[in-house]
Amino acid sequence: MLVRDGDDGIEVFMLKRHADLVFVPGAYVFPGGAVDTADRAVGHDPFVVAAIRECFEEAGALLAYVDGDRFVDLHDEAAAVRFREYRDAVHAGRLTIHDLCELEGLRLAVDALQPVSRWVTPPRSPRRFDTRFFVARAPSNQAFLHDDRETTASEWVRPCDALERFRAGDIELILPTERSLQMLAGAHSVDALLVPAG
Repeated sequence: MLVRDGDDGIEVFMLKRHADLVFVPGAYVFPGGAVDTADRAVGHDPFVVAAIRECFEEAGALLAYVDGDRFVDLHDEAAAVRFREYRDAVHAGRLTIHDLCELEGLRLAVDALQPVSRWVTPPRSPRRFDTRFFVARAPSNQAFLHDDRETTASEWVRPCDALERFRAGDIELILPTERSLQMLAGAHSVDALLVPAG
């Protein structure tokens, strides 16, 4: 879940899944997907690496550091064009997220993601999944846009507004997304949400 502080409270970036997909077509979701083999290639938690990769593929947001702990800046036009090509290559499997970081001298921002929850389907479910949810402050120097492949629309929305639209029947949510939005709705700022546990 990529979050930011808006004028009227915390906002989260959401995507609308393509209507032709087999799993929850048309539902509003956060960036995410399966762990790829390449996500296991280095010493980081593969679920965290997969979350970073999926944010880049599906939302165009790259949670990677340049010069210490500063998120890479994608507002420069030349950088924006270059990273759009990287995004397509990573999405197509021609480039791994690790290759991208090596090419650009970046470091994956694995410490920027805070674990939130884990959802596992019951054993007899026709479609099984084991999903981890993370939350991260969205980089302020990047654009956010759905991929027009798996997702067809995107928006920044206050969690309480997304939940109200769901209750009104205007958007579809699956249970883990609904519960995550309820958790986000209880935070008045990103700083408050990301206070370390303990």
